[in-house]
Order: sequence, then structure tokens, then C-alpha cells
Amino acid sequence: MKNVTITVDDAVLEWARVEAARRGSSVSRMVGEMLAEKRRQEDAYAQAMRSALRFESWGESSGPYLRLSEVE
Repeated sequence: MKNVTITVDDAVLEWARVEAARRGSSVSRMVGEMLAEKRRQEDAYAQAMRSALRFESWGESSGPYLRLSEVE
């Protein structure tokens, strides 16, 4: 593990201290967990986007598409 120094507003630091204490954790561990969760979310989003972009088709059409006026 590596150490990181961050700068935050006093109010944010106070909230972080209270929140970490409520969770039975430290500010350092809580920030590390938040960053790890953010990374997991972005990795999942990127994977879903790659999957969506690889999508080719649901199959072939049996004819021309209807015009909007034909659907209404």
C-alpha cells in the first residue's frame, strides 16, 4: 500500500472523520474503499459499453420497416 496526501475543506474533513468513526474505520481506509469502488464502477461501465458496441443484430428483418405514419 502507498500513502497519498490530499487537500480537503475543513467541513469535508470533519464529515469524513465522523463518517469513518460511524463505520468503525479510518478516513484513510474509507477514502481507499471509495476510490476502489469508483474504479469498479467505471470498469463495469467500460465493459458494458464495449459489449454494447460489439452488438451486431437481433437477426434479419422479414421485410421493410414500417413508417411512423403506419404505426400510429
